[in-house]
Amino acid sequence: MDDPIDPFKVPHLVPGVEFIRLNPNIAMHPDGTPVVGSRQFVLDVNEYREQMPKKMMQRPGFGGAGKKIQLKLNSHRIESLPTDRIYQYDVQIGNGKEKRGLIKAIWGSDQLNKRLPGGRIDWLYDGSKLAWSTKQLKEDLKFMVDLDAEPDRNVPKPATNIPVYVPPVSKRPRKDSENAHLVIIRKTTHVDLNTIDAFLNGKADFGPGVIDAINFLDHLIRENPAKNHINIKKSYFDRDHGAMTDLGDGVEAMRGVYQSIRMAEGKRLVLNVDVSHTTFWRRSSFPSLVNQLSRFMDLEQLQNHWRKDNKDPKTTTYIFNTMKRLKKNSFIVEHEGRTDIEKVKVWRVHDILNMSSREYKFRPFNKETGKEDPEISMPEYYYKRYNIWLQWPALPPVQTTNKTVAFPMELCHMIPGQRYPFKLNDSQTRNMIKFAATKPEVRQNGILAGTKMLNWANDPYLKHYKLKIEEKPIMTNARILDPPVIQMNKEQIKPGTRGSWDLRGKKFLEKNPAPLIYWGVAIISMPGMYQRQIQKPQVQAFVSRFIEVYQSHGGEVHNKQPLVCGPYPDPAKGVEDVFTAVGNKHQVRPQFILFFLPNTSTEVYLRVKKSCDCRYGVYSQCVQGMQAMKNDPQYHSNVAMKVNAKLGGTTSRAINVTNKPNGTYFSKPTMIIGADVSHAAPGIGAPSYAAMTVSMDRHAARYAAGVQTNGYRVEMISTRNLRDMLVPLFRQWMATIAGGNPPDHVYYFRDGVSEGQYLNVLKYEVADMKEIWKELYRLARPNHEVMYTVIVAEKRHHIRFFPGAQGDRNQNPLPGTIVDKDVTHPFENDVYLCSHKAIQGTARPTHYHMLMDEAKVKTDDFQRMLYDHCYQYMRSTTPVSLFPAVYYAHLASNRARAHEDISETDRKLRDSGPTKSTWEKPVEEPKPLLDMINRIGMRWGMWYI
Repeated sequence: MDDPIDPFKVPHLVPGVEFIRLNPNIAMHPDGTPVVGSRQFVLDVNEYREQMPKKMMQRPGFGGAGKKIQLKLNSHRIESLPTDRIYQYDVQIGNGKEKRGLIKAIWGSDQLNKRLPGGRIDWLYDGSKLAWSTKQLKEDLKFMVDLDAEPDRNVPKPATNIPVYVPPVSKRPRKDSENAHLVIIRKTTHVDLNTIDAFLNGKADFGPGVIDAINFLDHLIRENPAKNHINIKKSYFDRDHGAMTDLGDGVEAMRGVYQSIRMAEGKRLVLNVDVSHTTFWRRSSFPSLVNQLSRFMDLEQLQNHWRKDNKDPKTTTYIFNTMKRLKKNSFIVEHEGRTDIEKVKVWRVHDILNMSSREYKFRPFNKETGKEDPEISMPEYYYKRYNIWLQWPALPPVQTTNKTVAFPMELCHMIPGQRYPFKLNDSQTRNMIKFAATKPEVRQNGILAGTKMLNWANDPYLKHYKLKIEEKPIMTNARILDPPVIQMNKEQIKPGTRGSWDLRGKKFLEKNPAPLIYWGVAIISMPGMYQRQIQKPQVQAFVSRFIEVYQSHGGEVHNKQPLVCGPYPDPAKGVEDVFTAVGNKHQVRPQFILFFLPNTSTEVYLRVKKSCDCRYGVYSQCVQGMQAMKNDPQYHSNVAMKVNAKLGGTTSRAINVTNKPNGTYFSKPTMIIGADVSHAAPGIGAPSYAAMTVSMDRHAARYAAGVQTNGYRVEMISTRNLRDMLVPLFRQWMATIAGGNPPDHVYYFRDGVSEGQYLNVLKYEVADMKEIWKELYRLARPNHEVMYTVIVAEKRHHIRFFPGAQGDRNQNPLPGTIVDKDVTHPFENDVYLCSHKAIQGTARPTHYHMLMDEAKVKTDDFQRMLYDHCYQYMRSTTPVSLFPAVYYAHLASNRARAHEDISETDRKLRDSGPTKSTWEKPVEEPKPLLDMINRIGMRWGMWYI
């Protein structure tokens, strides 16, 4: 007989193929894992895959609840579209492998312009494969473009703020055909803009014709600004007139303008316009940039430490990986004795060589003899040719895309206006937030400045194609929903439109179920740290005050003198010692440990959480030593909310102020699930992390969470991961909430999914969950079907509300402001909700898009639940901007980094930057995360908060 198959050990399964179905007769442990010896499984195909909808649900109607107001949107109506017939062409330049800069130079050449009927003003080009024109070609165009024959080819130009491509000037004799490139333009189809009108009027489905039409309009509005400004996707930046700030460590931020065309409710096209903020490299020498990014004091240290061992060319370090961030950037070479052409020549980084400039040797080409000179080192060459000595010859050379050419790093200078695509450090992030978080009035002025920069009325391409955009922003009919009542332990709070309430003198709705007895305190130190570090007397004073505050909010603490251990320079050692000491003192497993950290170091925090969650299975709370020294009561209340949630308590819940019984939101047993998948920054080889949260009480205030690696940059949660995370949580919910029964209704909130993946969420993730439910209750309730309502929550958009005097004192929208017209989908069920009070900057509403609703929830009931549940966020006395189930999934996904099976040294090296010019997906799947120790039921608690 074959060995039984364990679904918790099988490899990751590809969505849509056969997978392991769990036999419902299997005996299970309380945590959802099968009892050894009872595992029997059969193979089956998920029958729900093909039952999922093939289209998004339509809007059943608009909401009507709340106070009606008018507010301004940062969107403009499209007044008229092109009326001429538009032809689409396929463009091939060279052999299809040319760099983007070369393609741009060829398309911008005079030779090509003369070949295009009507001239370049009648042609749009996407920079890759497609072009559009009102001119119809009678036959395909096929011709050569010789860049060396361009009129201004050999005229030196100053280096501009916008990186431009200058095809390489060879030091060797060039063949006549070497810089000549083949161009082929073929007609493929025509674009019918009437398909947009047909779709908006319900006469045609959303198909390829509509997509082609929108794609054409998108390129039409970007053609002119992309030629005159720094263009990054749909945003445009002007170094001469745009606002800028230095973020530190070689990076600057610039404010520009974003524009995007979209179909909207009201049978119209609108143009969304917003300010945009992006990071760029500062103009500086390469060594200076690397020095700042790696936080060295001077270049002497940098050149002495960039390699572990200068004798071993195969070793790499964090600093060398940081140098690799320079790849693909354009630069100029600056030193004495350059020719006019050398002064303006723009080069591009191919690689940073793992050797010093002293070690790099080559044979220079001698123009006088037409032969190569004897081999020479880089420092010797620059001394003989230009009479200069290299100051930092131990730094590595910079290899260009012309791989036969390299330069000393100290002579290379970054051209400004090039995007910095890497994750910002903590200091840069703080500076970026200060720069980008502007009040509504300032943001509106920025949008106005952006529209002036775009200058639609005088855009030559818009005028030529007769596309007109209304200058005046859209005014829409919005509503402000009534806020809920907040239920504490024995009193209710009416927050009104203030967007916050006071916790002083109030007790939590539910205290910690078990009194806090077996707990301890640990101090983590950092040797050599220049800041003043917290001392034991200050820790003891903080702990005493914390106990007082926690008890004043209803928390039950029996042990008021916990063991204080430390300081520990090693976080892992600190966790081990305090866990052992508390356990030995009480002869029982510790419930909770409070840690005092020396600073905001992510490394220290992750090491503490990794040990607590995955090695010892104990709840933990970290506080900053500098904050603890202040001993502020408000800070204690904030910490108390987190600690109470981890220990099983509940801060508060929202009460439905409509005529629902007992102020509830659910008329039948209901579960809420949230999901998020987070990805590493571009160029970083870290895995993606999937997190799923499940409500664990009748009011959907408390949520448990599961986390797991989810491939590399994979958005859909795998079948295996769904089963691993949800089967134990589903069983726990059924056992503790519904008397062993499944829910009748599930709300599934999904974060971070693009529109193109909406149907995949239904086909794979929802179908997998339905299959799991079927397995769990098929014997007890074989005819029962769990109804799903599926919503995607999205914050990465550019829609903003400007209510003016009908907003708060900063003219931000009041909490509860909701918009479901004018900028929403023409037919599908979506809404923009601003549920929070903006503390700084301009409020960003959350976009909720309902994909499927088997329960047929009423529009007003759904919108009220969306808003009111934002008041139930466990660690806040303000409504939050995102539905809590998704917010918690985001927190758990970030905490998953602490559970990764990797050393801190390897993590730092991996996360320091790309090791190749383009990041390549590893062949093997990432390791699963370390298991959490569940001795005290942490899996069912809010360990991630």
